[in-house]
Amino acid sequence: MILIQFTGLSGSGKTTLAENVRSLLVENGYRAEVVDGDVYRATICKDLGFSKEDRCENVRRLFKVGQNFVDSDTIVLMSVINPYENLRNEIREYKFVRTVFLDCALDNLIQRDPKGLYKKALLPDHDHNKINNFTGISDVFETPVNTDLVLKTDSETVSFSTNKLYHFIIDNLTQTV
Repeated sequence: MILIQFTGLSGSGKTTLAENVRSLLVENGYRAEVVDGDVYRATICKDLGFSKEDRCENVRRLFKVGQNFVDSDTIVLMSVINPYENLRNEIREYKFVRTVFLDCALDNLIQRDPKGLYKKALLPDHDHNKINNFTGISDVFETPVNTDLVLKTDSETVSFSTNKLYHFIIDNLTQTV
């Protein structure tokens, strides 16, 4: 089986694409699961903050969940920001892992801002509603160097990116066996 580790800033489309592709995979007879960073932040990762160490631990825990699904012959779509290249490379060492970068310009993400997070991250420092340590604004996001697929989510339609990712997964299934 295969585990897709997404990387991309908040709002770049990770959860949307993961859910769309999971549906396509299931419709075509595959077992597939989404391991979503936002969902697991409320459960097995609720004790973690947003320091570099905690962010890395968060991704490692999600990877362990994903690894358990892969062990039971399930395709995994791990939807998490995953901002550090060294951590992405650590996970890439597993033969069944592929890295997909959802590339979307910061200006477009700020305009989209589906959760209103960028608006809060860009507030003045004295504002009590300001989000500190926000990836891509006040905390680091290392643009991936080692990827298997790049989806340009600010210029590709959701449908195009979904189909591109789906076919990428199907093409890679035989290479992970």
